[in-house]
Amino acid sequence: MLYLFDANVLITLNNTYYAIDQVPEYWDWIQYQAEMGNIKLPVEIMNEILAGKDSQKAKDDRLLKWIIQPEIQKILVLDERVNDDFLRRVIEEGYGPEVTDTELEVIGRDPFLVAYGMADQGNRCIVTTEVSAPSRQRQNRQLPNVSEQFGIQWFPPHVANRTLGFKTGWKKA
Repeated sequence: MLYLFDANVLITLNNTYYAIDQVPEYWDWIQYQAEMGNIKLPVEIMNEILAGKDSQKAKDDRLLKWIIQPEIQKILVLDERVNDDFLRRVIEEGYGPEVTDTELEVIGRDPFLVAYGMADQGNRCIVTTEVSAPSRQRQNRQLPNVSEQFGIQWFPPHVANRTLGFKTGWKKA
């Protein structure tokens, strides 16, 4: 199974339970899982994280310092292009017909995750910190609900971590 990480996973985990400077084992484990081909970020999701690198706060951002390393980007980025037909379908059917540019700004890069999941359905899942909110419509839909609509499995980070076997003291095989 390939775990496609949403940007919010890395951001949230660094800002809460697994700060890079406090639990470096987690980030070594993420790197190892990426090397093994188990965890990837579509380039659009990577760009979402990297968009903040020129801000004033970026100089103190441990996640950005880690993720801008060429060796990290090389192993973490999914090496494929999005299927434009899948992407169009996700936007039109998952969020609504004739989505406006303003709505697309709110939606962000989530449709890319679902489209990449559709590219190898059954062998890919999305990992996100978003929670299900079935009553939300259009640009306010949550990634878990859109994923489910297209038959793409999704997990919160703690489930992915447990499934892939993260624990402190893990050792690279």
